[in-house]
Amino acid sequence: MTTSSKGLISVVVSTYNRPDALTLVLKALNVQTYKDYEVIIADDGSDQKTKKTVDALRQTLGFPLIHAWQEDLGFRAAEARNRAVASGTGEYIVFLDGDCVPFPNFLANHMRLSESGWFVRGNRIALKQALTQQVLNEESPVHEWAFLVWLKLRVTGQIKRVLPLLNICSNFFRKTKCKDWFGVKTCNLGLWKADFMSVNGFDEQYRGWGHEDADLAVRLLRKGVSRKEGRFCIPVLHLWHKLNDRSALVENESRLKAIIEATNIRAKKGINYHL
Repeated sequence: MTTSSKGLISVVVSTYNRPDALTLVLKALNVQTYKDYEVIIADDGSDQKTKKTVDALRQTLGFPLIHAWQEDLGFRAAEARNRAVASGTGEYIVFLDGDCVPFPNFLANHMRLSESGWFVRGNRIALKQALTQQVLNEESPVHEWAFLVWLKLRVTGQIKRVLPLLNICSNFFRKTKCKDWFGVKTCNLGLWKADFMSVNGFDEQYRGWGHEDADLAVRLLRKGVSRKEGRFCIPVLHLWHKLNDRSALVENESRLKAIIEATNIRAKKGINYHL
């Protein structure tokens, strides 16, 4: 049974030194059909260019915008997101990366799929490098492009998939992976704040790229919060970027393996540090 009550959404947008992409994301969030939301930027130590961009955009946006910045001490996405959530007041949280552009019905459809005791895993459509650069140079409102435009881009090989853009928000097939943590990414994830708090948020022991989102999913499932698929309902457009530094991946994989084999529900170092 889908939750019928609607309330304030805290949209947590992660970023690091990419103000051009962040600008597109914030402009796309400004035209959402769902109107009851705030946006908190989880800034993992960006320089002054991002601050200036956010300050300038704040004057033009129709939603509350909070810039939650932390010192640049390396990749600390888990801590940045915890800080952002602690700064917000929404009942529902949608995590979104600062290079993932949402469509106008993104938040409305997240709320359509929201359900007590479930988190919603969204998907993304990757734009290739040349198309991404064109979009950024022209500041194109890609969230407004028609399906036929995307179909043409698929035919010419500038995107890999087009079917995920179909808007089919039926609840049919959405609970087939209800106990599976694999593939859960916080570039597009929705869940109730109460559930996030019950597991103490992200584990800030994860530093460097990799698996802090999988760790969260494992602990949510262990808590009894199940997974719901958002495919064909809440896609985002993922702008191309260079691969992140993978130097911490082996350590993070070991940490994730230990969590999978353990019984932990609450993060050892989590959002409680920021409350």
